[in-house]
Amino acid sequence: MEKRVQGNSITEGVIWKQLLLFFFPILIGTFFQQLYNTVDTVIVGQYVGKEALAAVGTTSTLINLLVGFFVGISSGATVIISQFFGGGDWKNLSKAVHTSVALALGGGLAVMALGLLTARPALVLMGVPGEILDDALLYLNIYYGGVLFCMVYNVGTGVLRAIGDSRMPLYVLIVCCLVNIVLDLLFVVAFHWGVLGVALATVFSQAASAVLVMLRLMLTQESYRVELRHIRFERGILKNVVRIGLPAGLQSVAYSLSNLIIQASINSFGTDAIASWAAIGKIDGFIWMVMGAFGISITTFVGQNFGARQYGRVRRSVRVCMAMAMGSTVGLSVLMLAFMEPLLRFFTGDEAVIAIGQDFLWVLGPSYFLFVFIEIFSGAIRGAGEALQPMLITTVGVCGLRILWIAAVVPFFPTMQMVAMNYPVTWAVTAVVFTVYYLRMNWLRRSMAAAGHPAPSAPRA
Repeated sequence: MEKRVQGNSITEGVIWKQLLLFFFPILIGTFFQQLYNTVDTVIVGQYVGKEALAAVGTTSTLINLLVGFFVGISSGATVIISQFFGGGDWKNLSKAVHTSVALALGGGLAVMALGLLTARPALVLMGVPGEILDDALLYLNIYYGGVLFCMVYNVGTGVLRAIGDSRMPLYVLIVCCLVNIVLDLLFVVAFHWGVLGVALATVFSQAASAVLVMLRLMLTQESYRVELRHIRFERGILKNVVRIGLPAGLQSVAYSLSNLIIQASINSFGTDAIASWAAIGKIDGFIWMVMGAFGISITTFVGQNFGARQYGRVRRSVRVCMAMAMGSTVGLSVLMLAFMEPLLRFFTGDEAVIAIGQDFLWVLGPSYFLFVFIEIFSGAIRGAGEALQPMLITTVGVCGLRILWIAAVVPFFPTMQMVAMNYPVTWAVTAVVFTVYYLRMNWLRRSMAAAGHPAPSAPRA
């Protein structure tokens, strides 16, 4: 139990190489995660109809509202674990891992109960059209019934990535994706179960991923091994996990609430707009997965190097990660704009739905690069242990302005393009604030003081 994982080079070696070695398994894994979500949407849209596509699509914001909150809180554990691992504190590393698993179990049960109780009232409050309400409710109830698996999987992969293992989550996601595709084809295409089949396929594939991740953590002999008898909350560690994770959870809630308002605005345009929005979410999800993978990578890199007190490496890794993330995002945005019509046709053959989607993507496509600044700088700051300030900047700059835009601008220009404009406007404002905040470096000095680390000489941005 006192042995360090062999072959982890996050705190040493050439930064860009180590970032890519850590990044690519996360990216490929996220690709498979996005792929199996996309397969759901494709199969529903092509084999069931645009009403079912809209029903499944309109549930995502509600799911993210509850699940995202608890996943955000548990992300605090990833930062704590990466810092303990980078500093070689194996005893507290083990306690943090078991506290994280306890948090996953407790959070999963809470989300399940709350989700089942609020599903119908929330859908009605969002203004979901009557013709898709029953299918949307069916999908939500089945998803919430198995949400515990989702929570265990997310926490388990967070533990593995915190100690530098991004390969095992990849293998698990590949298996999960294959299970989901097979079950989608079986339940929807062969058995004709419609939305019920898609929901069951999702839950069963998440159950498989949760089991595989827990087996990996329970069978290892390293310090992060999970033993059932040790799963409990350690008060001091839980306090730090919540201190770092709660702002991330609240930020996720703020995002979800603003997205609910956007979804409600889109719902007012009818079923075609809802179906188009569902397809758009899957297409641009491939760009978000790249930015998210870079965000996870830099959070872990900063966390481990901060724990090892290698502050110069912290700053250099942020610069390298920013350059790679920006280049990747711009390239993907160009490809998306070039092929958006055939991409939309993967999900539906309805010409009205495709036209709405194209108009929306012409607004989003040129703007994605702005979010790279938000993703990388906020991830780096959280990795050092400062979580409140990134949450406040994001909540006010992205979520608050987004709500203001929908409430104050869209009523005077009620078009889908004007709804779409909230994204580049809010991203631009928040990116500027994050850039200034990061470059001042006060966040690093405060984190060092809180951790009892000595101040470095003349830190450079």
